[in-house]
Amino acid sequence: MFSERVQVLMTKAQHRDLETEARERGTSVGALIREAVDARHRSFPLERRHRAAREIAAMRGHPTPSVDEIERIVDDEREEWIERLGGVKKQPRKR
Repeated sequence: MFSERVQVLMTKAQHRDLETEARERGTSVGALIREAVDARHRSFPLERRHRAAREIAAMRGHPTPSVDEIERIVDDEREEWIERLGGVKKQPRKR
């Protein structure tokens, strides 16, 4: 499935933090890094999401979710998509 190798240098603290999170989530450091890359480069920028939410809210005659609710839905769908791609276990939502 994976075919490209990348070498990344980081501080000991960064690596330790990644190892700790990977252990807590039951995944690998590589999976966390792939998740972060996907979240950064395969998602819509926050302003674009806010603009879409405002445009939806401007529609008349239809019930519309709040910006927070739309962001929650988008985040949940992104997490499910990332989980399917990399096998990253979903974390409980902290709100």
